[in-house]
Amino acid sequence: MLRFRVTNAEGKRVEHTLPVGLVREFPKGRDAWREVDRLGLGVRINDTAGPGRASFRFLAEHYFKADFGADAARSKSTNTIPIVEHYVRDYLIKRFGEDIAEDIKPLDIQKWLKSLNEVNGLAWTTISKMRGLMHRIYKVGILHELVAKNPLTHVETRSKSSYRAIIITPAQTLNILKSLPSPLHCTLVLTCAATALRSSEILALRWSDMLWEEGRIRISKRWAKGQDGETKTDASDGYVPLHPVLAGHLRAWQRQTPYAKTTDFVFPSMKERGRKPLYASSFVADHLRPAAKKAGVHIEDGQRFGLHNLRHSLSNWLVNKAKVEPKTVQGILRHAKIQTTLDLYTQEDSDETRAAQGQFLTAVGMNATVQ
Repeated sequence: MLRFRVTNAEGKRVEHTLPVGLVREFPKGRDAWREVDRLGLGVRINDTAGPGRASFRFLAEHYFKADFGADAARSKSTNTIPIVEHYVRDYLIKRFGEDIAEDIKPLDIQKWLKSLNEVNGLAWTTISKMRGLMHRIYKVGILHELVAKNPLTHVETRSKSSYRAIIITPAQTLNILKSLPSPLHCTLVLTCAATALRSSEILALRWSDMLWEEGRIRISKRWAKGQDGETKTDASDGYVPLHPVLAGHLRAWQRQTPYAKTTDFVFPSMKERGRKPLYASSFVADHLRPAAKKAGVHIEDGQRFGLHNLRHSLSNWLVNKAKVEPKTVQGILRHAKIQTTLDLYTQEDSDETRAAQGQFLTAVGMNATVQ
């Protein structure tokens, strides 16, 4: 018999005794805990809360077990999991952990969420994500009959972001390229600017992903936390076009790089001798931002600017200047919804709106400029 403590429905640590095995079979504590996990004993005890009396902490921990394991209805990426854990543990559990889940009032939640913006200075987009996570925690709890109602149904937040990406013109892009003497850095920026790949996607590229004959680049992974991971969304897994001009620059770089095998990174870290791709944050700070400022891009201290701005810039130029069909631009950016392309990646073009206004004034008969 081995004793171990678990968290009960009220969030308190209590001692339980269950048969696990003989002590001689598990000479070390970690061996016993492996057997506890294998038998599922911790889950069986922690999942015995009666409906309506579970603490929010218990509900949240149950959510982690039910919604993040192999049986989860919606799989989570390696990047998503730590972010979710941060929001749930450092905000939601910290505030509501000891409260009985069904006793938490919608108005209390809404007041707290508002205070995160007014007092803590969190962006409403971040707060909206927390509201969505809390809603999901209750939804999973209802599914497993741990609670009967979801107070988040009546809670509202603002989700529109105030962030406006810095958009650069093709001329500024060219000037940036001229300011990057390294062929590695120059080819990286050109590829990112022409394909709108996310930085994690472009760093994960190997030469085998260059489908020269097909005129496409295969996107099947992203570089996250020092290793290959799944793409951001199912829609992200696919291909982007490889125009002959871009292909020519990439082939020229392949002839120069010391890491040109099919399994090598297209944009390797020379410091790591090609074992890893280059570090995006260092490249942006040491090379891209200085080159952009030199090219006339106005970037204030502390203002966000990096490879992702090239993604925004291509989308904006294709829709507003080149008049490419938004559906085609959606395909290039690999967005699941076209609304994301139009709302987040395409800004209003002042020249276009001014011309449209002029067309209306002409139609009215106001052809002359009044001095």
